[in-house]
Amino acid sequence: MRSVEEIIALMGGPEAAAQRLNIGTEAVRKWRQARAVPSKHWSAILAATGLTLADLPQPQPTPRTPSPGKDSSTVTQTAQTPPAGATAALVLADGSVFWGRGFGAQATTVAEICFNTSMTGYQEVLTDPSYAGQTICFTFPHIGNVGANPEDIEAITPAARGLIVKQDLTEPANYRATRHLDDWLKSHGVPGIAGIDTRALTARIRDGGAPNGVLAHPADGRFDIPALIEQAKAWPGLEGMDLAKEVSTRQSYGWDEAEWAWGQGFGRQDAPRVKVVAVDYGAKRNILRCLASAGCAVTVVPATATAEDILSHKPDGVFLSNGPGDPAATGAYAVPAIRGVLETGLPVFGICLGHQLLALALGAKTYKLDRGHRGANQPVKELATGKVEITSQNHGFAVDDASLPEGVVVTHRSLFDGSNEGIASTTKPAFSVQYHPEASPGPTDSHHLFRRFVGMIEAAKG
Repeated sequence: MRSVEEIIALMGGPEAAAQRLNIGTEAVRKWRQARAVPSKHWSAILAATGLTLADLPQPQPTPRTPSPGKDSSTVTQTAQTPPAGATAALVLADGSVFWGRGFGAQATTVAEICFNTSMTGYQEVLTDPSYAGQTICFTFPHIGNVGANPEDIEAITPAARGLIVKQDLTEPANYRATRHLDDWLKSHGVPGIAGIDTRALTARIRDGGAPNGVLAHPADGRFDIPALIEQAKAWPGLEGMDLAKEVSTRQSYGWDEAEWAWGQGFGRQDAPRVKVVAVDYGAKRNILRCLASAGCAVTVVPATATAEDILSHKPDGVFLSNGPGDPAATGAYAVPAIRGVLETGLPVFGICLGHQLLALALGAKTYKLDRGHRGANQPVKELATGKVEITSQNHGFAVDDASLPEGVVVTHRSLFDGSNEGIASTTKPAFSVQYHPEASPGPTDSHHLFRRFVGMIEAAKG
């Protein structure tokens, strides 16, 4: 039996297949999603390709989505039996079931389902603490091609709860690889699913927002679909959830590792010009490396550090890191600390969650985006200069421009949806950006912001 992909290829690709059958390319996309071709097209396909009826994949029964007000027992028994070759399932809270092939750890996890459009850096993405509470659908097909290694990590353990890919994991083909991605995932207890129509899932998230879902890759191959649907429904979601405490360091420590260079590895900052305290709400390692490379002696403190804790290190400036969860929830303890720092006049720089928390400390509000921004190809405009930078982003919340008080201005804006991407205080030496200038993964257009922060500190020191 030929796969749907093989049949489409034999017909000359999606556009040619659609033209031959006088249908839209959206219909061909649905073939891929269903992994089968409707019987009404069989005769035309057989005539065009020379295949026999036995070569065509047969449609599989699909679960019915429960009607509003009814419980999940309306899902058919057939939906609980995986199709041939399926060893994992992605089950959404609305009752949708996507069957696929499991890899990584044999485990079941519930999370918000999001997508990432990055073409490289999957290991950095999976270990970004900002992905806590999320399962990632990668839109790029060649996941696994650089394997895994101990250098391309942003935290010791992956923060993401699972991953979703179209194709089976690619074999590593990179000189820096030390192990297969599948083996690395198993060692960290992270499950994955392949064979999903990631374009259809991405379009669903784009149009309807990020759903809650369960990725099930059970060791015994048994699936209780109604129970999995109820598990997805019961998960509260990221709004109102404080995850920074879960991923933050538990104690303060010094950091002097600088950025990686080809042929040299990571550098070391042994002649810093300024002292910076970095508040760890889920800090990525490459942010700390960029601070060190810019001339900072970095001391990292926990997310729950008070203003007194931060100031006890006698910093020249304070950095507010990225992190996961709802900024309003984390702000319950972070905002008082940030306000205490702002009152001293010390320069402050925030990234991602740190940007949102600075906005809250200055009197603004945040809200949850319908889709979020996740990828290494996001265009952002700096309003003062008109310069456009391609940025790396990973966030599901944003600062509400309308809530910005007097003395706080918008500095950057997304060219995708117009949302806020940066603010600055006009009365205090404080600024922040929503995106990730450390570029791990992603372009390096915004590395200059770390030098801007150090320059602000040096100016404040006189």
